[in-house]
Amino acid sequence: MNSILQKHTTKAIQEIYNVPIDKVEFQATRKDFEGDITVVVFPFTKQIKKSPVEIAETLGVYLKEHVDEVADFNVVKGFLNLVISDEYYNARFQEIVKEDDFGFQQPSSDATTLMVEYCSPNTNKPIHLGHVRNILLGYSLAEISKAAGKKVYKTQIINDRGIHICKSMIAWQKFGNGETPESSGMKGDHLVGKYYVAFDKAYKQEVHALVASGKSEEEAKKQAPIMLEAQEMLVKWERNDCEVRSLWKKMNDWVYDGFDKTFERIGADFDVEYKESETYLLGKEMIQKGLDDGVFYKENGAVWIDLTDEGLDKKLVLRADGTSVYITQDIATAIERFKDYSLHE
Repeated sequence: MNSILQKHTTKAIQEIYNVPIDKVEFQATRKDFEGDITVVVFPFTKQIKKSPVEIAETLGVYLKEHVDEVADFNVVKGFLNLVISDEYYNARFQEIVKEDDFGFQQPSSDATTLMVEYCSPNTNKPIHLGHVRNILLGYSLAEISKAAGKKVYKTQIINDRGIHICKSMIAWQKFGNGETPESSGMKGDHLVGKYYVAFDKAYKQEVHALVASGKSEEEAKKQAPIMLEAQEMLVKWERNDCEVRSLWKKMNDWVYDGFDKTFERIGADFDVEYKESETYLLGKEMIQKGLDDGVFYKENGAVWIDLTDEGLDKKLVLRADGTSVYITQDIATAIERFKDYSLHE
């Protein structure tokens, strides 16, 4: 488009003002103005000896009359904003569609290596609209980058362990009566999500009852029996309790089956998947190393990092009971990804 406008703009200035112009400066039109491409008129004033607004108006009229691709124009303080016609874009898209390898560059041995993470759901509820948006953006970015000649790995981290997972598990134990995807006719991720909601409902009822009995809301939230059971289950999970691990595997398998059906419908795929349950131990090792090196510090039994000097905040990296949080496995996952795919190169 710029080459088309370059040709017609230099021709217009030659015909109207009898002034030769070697170069025309273009830029994207600012979002608060109508238009697609802006012609910067100020450099012409020295030779043409007229105001930039007058030059822009005259040039705009010429281009609209003589260039099919220019549908309209407007002038803002000497900047000529051109509106490119829909017909131009439609015609260009039709040309692109016919080229199977449009814009594609075969990745070379020294191609930039990228890893694009998207979706990354939790195994305590279904994939929702926010995940779908994330999938479409991530998958598109990955495929566009590949077409541009980059080496791309599409990945996700499945958050398959933690207190949120235990909430669904406790609720299923209490209220499920052995319900399965087969017996209910529900997708596995929807079924598990149903019990995550059931946990929240029961938790709120218990908190309300404790507040009514004289507890403060903060105390009630910490002392609600169903929350204490979920926290105990998480400790047992990290201690590799056989019964808890067996239930966790069964319910996660239900969720994975549901996720796979959703990914198939959307048409998304991944080159590699990481699971929090496979990385959290390395994360805990790194936390201990950070403690030894003075990167992290302990407070009331929990482990923290102080990032206030970086303009951020203090961040919990390990709970006082020794169980992991999101950032624990995030540290390990970053290490694993760089090691597995040489992303530093």
